[in-house]
Amino acid sequence: MEIDAAVRASSDGRLRTKYDNAVYVVQRAFALYPFEEIAFSFNGGKDSTVLLHLIRAGYYLHKTSCGDEAQINTVQNCPLRTIYFETPCAFPEINSFTYETVSTYGLPLETIRSDFKSGLEGLLKEKSTKAIFIGTRIGDPNAVGQEQFSPSSPGWPPFMRVNPILDWSYRDVWSFLLTCKVKYCSLYDEGYTSIGSIYDTVPNALLSDSSTGNSFRPAYMLSDGRLERAGRAKKTSNNTETNSVASNGMNNAEGEQMIARSASVIVVGDEILFGTVEDKFGAALCKKLHEIGWRVSHVTVVHNEIDSVAEEVKQCKSTDDVVFIFGGLGPLHSDISLAGVAKAFGVRLAPDEEFEEHLSQLIGNSYIGDRNEMALLPEGITELLHHKMLPLPLIKCKNVIILSATNVDELDMEWNCLLDTQESGLLRTKPFVSKHLSTLLPDVKIAPVVAKLCLEFSDVYIGSHRISRTGPLVVSLIGKVSVLLFAAVLPFPLSIHKCYLKF
Repeated sequence: MEIDAAVRASSDGRLRTKYDNAVYVVQRAFALYPFEEIAFSFNGGKDSTVLLHLIRAGYYLHKTSCGDEAQINTVQNCPLRTIYFETPCAFPEINSFTYETVSTYGLPLETIRSDFKSGLEGLLKEKSTKAIFIGTRIGDPNAVGQEQFSPSSPGWPPFMRVNPILDWSYRDVWSFLLTCKVKYCSLYDEGYTSIGSIYDTVPNALLSDSSTGNSFRPAYMLSDGRLERAGRAKKTSNNTETNSVASNGMNNAEGEQMIARSASVIVVGDEILFGTVEDKFGAALCKKLHEIGWRVSHVTVVHNEIDSVAEEVKQCKSTDDVVFIFGGLGPLHSDISLAGVAKAFGVRLAPDEEFEEHLSQLIGNSYIGDRNEMALLPEGITELLHHKMLPLPLIKCKNVIILSATNVDELDMEWNCLLDTQESGLLRTKPFVSKHLSTLLPDVKIAPVVAKLCLEFSDVYIGSHRISRTGPLVVSLIGKVSVLLFAAVLPFPLSIHKCYLKF
């Protein structure tokens, strides 16, 4: 069978692995469901074209495994029921390619000219259909939460969605099509990278060929697969979010500086909880956040357990502007931070093609390539934060930033890069001003003074701690407006200022 032979002969180990996994899913579906109760949803796009040939290969291998010698040599196509949802807003090239492909490979076509849901309802009423092959891939709008075998969503006709290429990337799709030398829709050679309707799809501007005027390079030349949908028109909202600050005579810039922003810090590490290693990250990051005017609401150390991380992230992400996570990042069994973040947001881990490329360049010859678990990132919520000083981009999931620093020096570098990266969300606000006073007076005498300060200056944080049981009491005053701090200091007894005031 030509598809199987072409992939086996390829030197691309990653493609062979993806192919093996996909055809196994196809074979599994043929083993689980009667052939006449399986259908294939074909739309003429690149993903469903890949799926067509994987189904052909999987059907061939399925027949081979069944030992049907009389059919093995004649099996080149898979006469599987094929569903095509034809719409008036489809590109003519898509329609013509679809019908030509169906004829070439002898597919029994059922054309539906209604919406997807209504069409499926009618189809399932007419013919018993237990499973449908669908070319859904990671990154598709409807891919979140799906597995290779996923029951249809509530409210839809009941059937099993079979997704053999769910974990395939844009690069994998084109590697397969070019390696197997199969025909695909001509629009992809004209710069289209993701094809929807004639009303919302244009050639990808990233493939514009300036040397030849208005022409575009083929879709397989797009270097960053995450941008395959850049040719789709995006809806823009008429509502613009604005931050209005109610203030006494302050302009917007001053008000923005005074907005209180909070962060929480989660450190993942059994070695800290066992007392083997001392946590230095939490204190160092608190100081850095304080310097840019951010309040730290929570610092915690959790076990190297997915549930422990997920519980903390779930709690902090809804109450703080940014959540930082240290530790638990890497290829070891205890590196579970990303899995915990994914669980907190209710998504799964999925391959990220761009991050995998960065890992490949960093690790070099030690890079496995076929299945790099370190390149599995929370699906649909991950953003990579790039900076020229970072060996690898930092990972941001919504308002959660996963730091990879292993020591304070590396933390300094990552922090400076974050401040230099607009996408980090670390807006500088008016910094806190701190004053610390110490006194040898007993607690019972200083307590009324501190209590009065707390009532009169609610915008100033006032705290106290002892250096030792018999040593001085340190009173700290922290706030964003320095004049308030000086005013707060005045009520203290003059003797304390003379002898023990420390700036």
